[in-house]
Amino acid sequence: MPEGVLCNKNKVNTLEQLQALLADKSGKQYYQEMNNLDVDSKALWDLVQKTCKSRTRTWLEICTHCGLCAESCFYYLSNHRDPTQVPSYKIQSTLGEIVRRKGKVDNAFMQMAMDTAFSKCTCCTRCGVYCPMGIDMGVMFSYLRGLLFSQGFTPWEMKIGTGMHRIYRAQMDVTTEDWVETCSWMAEENADEWPGLEIPVDKENADILYTVNAREPKHYPEDIAQAAILFHVAGENWTVPSEGWEETSLAMFAGDWEACKMQVEGVYGAMAKLKPKRMVVTECGHAYRATVIEGPYWAGRTSGKPPVDSFHYVEWVAEALRSGKLKIDPAKKIKEPVTYQDSCNYIRNAGLWDSARYIMSQIAEDFREMTPSREHNFCCGGGGGLNGIGRYREQRNIGLKVKRDQILATGAKLVVAPCHNCWDAIRDLEEVYEIGIRWSFLKPLLINMIEVPAGMRGEE
Repeated sequence: MPEGVLCNKNKVNTLEQLQALLADKSGKQYYQEMNNLDVDSKALWDLVQKTCKSRTRTWLEICTHCGLCAESCFYYLSNHRDPTQVPSYKIQSTLGEIVRRKGKVDNAFMQMAMDTAFSKCTCCTRCGVYCPMGIDMGVMFSYLRGLLFSQGFTPWEMKIGTGMHRIYRAQMDVTTEDWVETCSWMAEENADEWPGLEIPVDKENADILYTVNAREPKHYPEDIAQAAILFHVAGENWTVPSEGWEETSLAMFAGDWEACKMQVEGVYGAMAKLKPKRMVVTECGHAYRATVIEGPYWAGRTSGKPPVDSFHYVEWVAEALRSGKLKIDPAKKIKEPVTYQDSCNYIRNAGLWDSARYIMSQIAEDFREMTPSREHNFCCGGGGGLNGIGRYREQRNIGLKVKRDQILATGAKLVVAPCHNCWDAIRDLEEVYEIGIRWSFLKPLLINMIEVPAGMRGEE
């Protein structure tokens, strides 16, 4: 079976390749070609032997098939407790079979494994919290995605996403010029209301290097302006880099390990060039994970840490509130019932729940926890790239039921979601199920309730 023009084992390294994929609406030709894609069993097994190390092999061997991971998975719960949705079953029937068969699998198997890895697991790692043997199927599914990618079995949107990272070093087609112009535009747009507002670019030795999600300059430039306003009011010495500004990594979702390394090295290059005291990433969970948690290992940093101390936005907000750099007007606190969406990537995988709770204690009069919460909270249902894959939209929408029921149980009317994927999933949840809620990032909420020093706001 030959490789296709669009669906193949080649990486997207040219604009021509990327444009050809983008022109294939909904991936119609791409998925047709996938049906005829060869599996190079020797190359697959060679890659497994090279990369499947002792931890993963041990996890595959020591699983006792006890099923205790079942209740941890929102897909299992939202699909009427279907046994085929048990995390251990899903990983053993895919990655486990590749290892047991020494890579001798066919096209049908690889498509089944792709469907399982991308539509039945968001790599949220919640199952690992409850496994008595300490097995983390989420981590193994991330690895499986890499094996699938090497053979060309990755969703159309993910192939496009890795191409974007390889060509633009961003998950969307935002050039360096686009980015710098957007920063300048947002500063000018808000200059009348906030005299002296700046979005400094490439300022050396700043206290904070601020990095973002490419969706912000592409679709939500007001988010960049809101960050600038809050840094301005807090009196921070900050900057954004002209290159290396994008924190997210669709390459991580796709399993394009080479592009993961390229992406994170761009951010680390900005750190080396500008020499900030620390880095703060916008309200995005997977961006934080890609650059702060996983990134050092892709970049070969033996310390396991980025070149400078790196923080998620909730950490900066909590610090600014504790130190008094930002002060909340008590009369402007949120009065209605409000809850908080704990992002898997910076709450469960980075332990930042205390910062989140401190923020909520300062801005809300009627804060209501979801059950369960903190590191035990369920995935929003849209992580791991699932929000953006049209092929699996129906499965994603079914998975949203668990988050829907969690929110409904709180009685909250507003969901604070400081993470792009969570924000998107909760927006879509309301569109699909119409439960009567609103959702928000932290920035717009804070701007509406902080005390602004006299004379700082132009309208005064």
